[in-house]
Amino acid sequence: MQLTYLALGDSYTIGESVPEGGRWPVQLTESLKHWGLSFKPVQIIAKTGWTTDELADAIDTSTVSPPYSLVSLLIGVNNQYRGRPADGFREEFRDLLDKAIQFAGNDPGRVFVVSIPDWGVSPFASGRDRNKIAREIDEYNRVKNEECIKKGILFINITDISRNIETGVELFASDGLHPSDEQYKLWVDRISPQVQKLFGK
Repeated sequence: MQLTYLALGDSYTIGESVPEGGRWPVQLTESLKHWGLSFKPVQIIAKTGWTTDELADAIDTSTVSPPYSLVSLLIGVNNQYRGRPADGFREEFRDLLDKAIQFAGNDPGRVFVVSIPDWGVSPFASGRDRNKIAREIDEYNRVKNEECIKKGILFINITDISRNIETGVELFASDGLHPSDEQYKLWVDRISPQVQKLFGK
């Protein structure tokens, strides 16, 4: 039987400026085939620019078919970009985690969260305070990790990958802001081995 996967997020999850096959959730399902895990096409609820509250509103009006075999959540960068404090983010993120767990059949062991990449290293961020952006993203990721620990959810840090501009691959898409499909592959190389363990592989 094929597994089902629901990916929740923003521009990073929908893969702004990359082909559909380059989106990291799509690349992830392809990668998981190597572990003997076969998935139906991933269902994505994500849109460029969404904050936590906007994602929550969209979930409430979307058609979902739980329980899903796997649910991922990557959100928060637009809260940071709009200057919202991490403390306010915490409660909204916690509510999204609860929704993700419900969608996974109330099994937190089938949910994983991905850290926010650092857009401050992108060409788009030229002239901005890159150190301030990095500090704020680190604070958001700290909150996310803390809330995941409380609920027994896997937290996967890919932020260091986004900051490593010496990888030898083109890290950014044509818009100069969002990750390229090559960077997403680096994410998946880290995410896939950890996710397959959720299935006891």
